[in-house]
Amino acid sequence: MRADPGFEELRTSRLRLRRSEPRDAEHISAYRSDPDVHAHQGWDHTDPDHIRTEIEEMLTRVPGEPGGWVQFTVETLDDDLLVGDVGLRVDTEDPDVILVGYTMDPAAQNKGYATEAVGALVTYAFDTLGADLVRAYAEASNVASIRVADKVGMPVVRRFDEREDEQVWHVVRMERPRAPDPR
Repeated sequence: MRADPGFEELRTSRLRLRRSEPRDAEHISAYRSDPDVHAHQGWDHTDPDHIRTEIEEMLTRVPGEPGGWVQFTVETLDDDLLVGDVGLRVDTEDPDVILVGYTMDPAAQNKGYATEAVGALVTYAFDTLGADLVRAYAEASNVASIRVADKVGMPVVRRFDEREDEQVWHVVRMERPRAPDPR
């Protein structure tokens, strides 16, 4: 895996993915606190102060280095509207694997932004960071998230149950391996 200490931003035809900043916390908190969104994402605390603290901590990390998540804010290019956030981290159990996650503002859903942003993140993981495999996890009931992963070439490869205290989560693992070298 290669680190990318000079990361500036990723661009697609409609989106900019930039490092999340403390000023994004209020907006991210608003959509991550939505009960329908919160049910499917991994942050237990979605208040602005907690999110701001998480972002500040993530800003100390370099994409591609082990040690935790790095978060990117997703904005539209035409009007700088914050439409969601995506993140990545090196898998603690396999340093050649990049884990990705994504959460979109409900007001921006069903416009293809998640697919576009996650596709850019997957390409970045392979081309810049040198990942051998990109992986994402979702609850099996999160059909929209599973569909996004499938659209960027990460089909479901495993279904399993995860237990935490008295709760059981039905989980899917989605993966995309690096394409073979054409040489």
